[in-house]
Amino acid sequence: MVHFRREKFVPLGGPDGGDGGKGGDVIVEVKATLNTLSAFRQNEKFAAEPGKNGGSSQMTGRNGKDLVIYVPPGTVVYDAETGDLLGDLTTAGQQLLICKGGRGGLGNQHYATSRNQAPRTAERGEPHEEKLLRLELKLIADIGIIGLPNAGKSTLLSALTNAKPKIGDYPFTTLEPNLGVAKIDDDTTVVLADIPGLIEGAAEGAGLGHDFLRHIQRTRVLIHMIDGLSEDPLADFSQINNELSLFDPKLGTKPQIVALNKLDQPDAQERLKKIKAGFKKKKVDLLEVSAMTRSGTRDLLIAAHRKLMELPPEIEEETLPVYKPEVDPNQFEVMCEDEDRWRVTGVAIERSAKMTYWEHDGSVRRFQKLMERLGVDKALREAGVQEGDTVFVGNFELEWKD
Repeated sequence: MVHFRREKFVPLGGPDGGDGGKGGDVIVEVKATLNTLSAFRQNEKFAAEPGKNGGSSQMTGRNGKDLVIYVPPGTVVYDAETGDLLGDLTTAGQQLLICKGGRGGLGNQHYATSRNQAPRTAERGEPHEEKLLRLELKLIADIGIIGLPNAGKSTLLSALTNAKPKIGDYPFTTLEPNLGVAKIDDDTTVVLADIPGLIEGAAEGAGLGHDFLRHIQRTRVLIHMIDGLSEDPLADFSQINNELSLFDPKLGTKPQIVALNKLDQPDAQERLKKIKAGFKKKKVDLLEVSAMTRSGTRDLLIAAHRKLMELPPEIEEETLPVYKPEVDPNQFEVMCEDEDRWRVTGVAIERSAKMTYWEHDGSVRRFQKLMERLGVDKALREAGVQEGDTVFVGNFELEWKD
């Protein structure tokens, strides 16, 4: 704020314009009770509260409140414009600073000197940061249930847990992954994820392949459901495993418990011996279940949990530091856009232009001194700028005068 103290019987009260408050930060935080990113379909733009203006009597404006955006565990945050990974959020309460609030501008109380006792100079607040994000969710589960559409994955999840996935007798009933907690004994539970049906070409993005395959990356053991009524169960088994390996070679190495489902159906029972013989040639152990009648489902869960317990403790891969070249904010570049049009680009000079009150002569003189200090003035002269030429700094258009 540009303000001067006015009080009866106090001549020359002096400048007392206060500073602006700092803008709020934008923070992404993990909330354990969330399990989807569906909330971001309706609301795609978020902004923290700006800092308040400074007041008279050297009063500083209030800082803006931080904005906390809640996401489910397993959310991966990318910069949508550069593709850089900003954070992999897995634990409840984990936070990631996305945009830092700009500092408040300085009031004219800071610019008083012995030679300039009534400065009409102040700063605007520092420009805010903006980022365009891409959020991906990789469900965090101990055991993933995979298979072709309509293999009985959702039915198995509902049989083993209290989850209530949508179930139908047609393919692609499940359009998004479902989580459920299964009880092994009084002290042990495991988290199961029903991964929607994969089809041939899923690794290349066919259907909703990429949307579903990434959820399997966080699971440690897979239950591979085979439809006992399928024309060729062994081909189905091979197809899904091929898609896993094509998407991520590590997925092809995850331990699997293979279960032949729908054995409550007479047609499946008739073909059981032939199907088992085919899998035996591939040296694949086959468990017989019926998710609909819950026959064999408990044994399947125990087998998957036993396989989970046999695995060594998961060791987090050491994250190597990412080194980015530091950009000197004082660096700038002068470009001639036309015979009489020039553009100056640089972090410090563009930021200062945004923070300048162009309606105050003192603030304009301060910007001119900054141009001289950074060497912009000298560089423009050496480049051939002439009286009356137009100089662009960021979004601001200036006229050059000697």
